[in-house]
Amino acid sequence: MMSRKTLDLWVGVFVAIGFGALLFLALKVANLSSFTGAGLYQITAKFDNIGGLKVRAPVKSSGVVVGRVREIHFDNQTFEAVVTMSIESRFEFPKDTSAKILTSGLLGEQFIGLAAGGDSVNLKNGDALKLTQSAVVLENLIGQFLYSKAAEGGDKAAQGDGKAVEGGGKAAQDGKAVEGGGKKQP
Repeated sequence: MMSRKTLDLWVGVFVAIGFGALLFLALKVANLSSFTGAGLYQITAKFDNIGGLKVRAPVKSSGVVVGRVREIHFDNQTFEAVVTMSIESRFEFPKDTSAKILTSGLLGEQFIGLAAGGDSVNLKNGDALKLTQSAVVLENLIGQFLYSKAAEGGDKAAQGDGKAVEGGGKAAQDGKAVEGGGKKQP
């Protein structure tokens, strides 16, 4: 049988491993798995609307996480959101790379998607992306849809009951031709 000191030592080892595992999981969930900035380069992009994009959101290219959003701030001169991204140095992108703010699923997290261009010169630390596409905000889409449906309804109302009036080009009121001697067509 084990002595009391040996048993206490093994319990302590397992408790330390448990705390280490919890720390690892907490860092993974919080997207803080990298502590250092070694092997990273910074690029920036300006967007009209970033929607719900947050610091530490993933930066993806072809579905692969290539970096994280490092900082978001507002530019008082251009009235745009400036997003600074940290990209792992093993991933190289051409200077004409474009950035879009995308959403995972219908209501999922927002991330930045990079689409590589065709330039022979690659991005380096401190470069800015010129081609960007802002976030699609669900409320704006719904508003545009409702506005277009209301406009269609307004066009139909302006056309009346859809029956044409033949004659001097005047309007019809209450089913009777007015000021032109025209006849209402069925």
